[in-house]
Amino acid sequence: MKYLTVRLSQPDWMLHPMQRFIREEDAVRYEELRTWNVAGREDGLEYELFYTEADREPYEAAIEAVDSVRWYDLTPIDDDSFYVYICQETRPEDVRWREAFAALDLVVVPPIVYDSTAAFYMTVVGSGDNLQAMLDGLPEEIDATVQAIGEYDRRHAPLTGDLTTRQLEAVEAAVDVGYYEVPRDSGVEAVADELGCASSTAATLLQKAQARVMRRLIDRYGRDKRPDSR
Repeated sequence: MKYLTVRLSQPDWMLHPMQRFIREEDAVRYEELRTWNVAGREDGLEYELFYTEADREPYEAAIEAVDSVRWYDLTPIDDDSFYVYICQETRPEDVRWREAFAALDLVVVPPIVYDSTAAFYMTVVGSGDNLQAMLDGLPEEIDATVQAIGEYDRRHAPLTGDLTTRQLEAVEAAVDVGYYEVPRDSGVEAVADELGCASSTAATLLQKAQARVMRRLIDRYGRDKRPDSR
């Protein structure tokens, strides 16, 4: 069973209005699509759950202006982050590129992560033939860049394999400002300044990253995994 991680960049006319908002405004610092229900609905509606770090007022104003959105539910986490549960009509522009997946035995592994240019990164699992067929079936207007490919085995993922991009950015910022030095050179406020977010958000990102790395470390190298423990 193979996997590939691919970056997809769409032309302007194919972008969802919220992707265009991400690219053209400074309000969104990070966004990922956590899960979704988009396939084969007779009513033409789809449902998505996003995690977002952004300025809430301009973000909500942008959603309100999207014609395809029937309704949404925004749930704050803290001053700088929130979940957005959206019901919207399926756009013809999205149907076009999704058709590359439709007849193939593939699974998309959440999350799908958007960058500041409105491109998005997704990991897809399936046979090598199906993965190649997906790439070949994408509209030629979409720029597809394969970031990684190989045998899929989450048990042997890198220690950072469970981290979101934003969590990894937080750890990198913490290293840069000396947060992990002994004695510590700076606190979480310096990490927050590097990330451009609230101190509470930076602290949460670091805590989640550290917890995931420690769990992965024990899963891979814990006492019962050592040769001398047998």
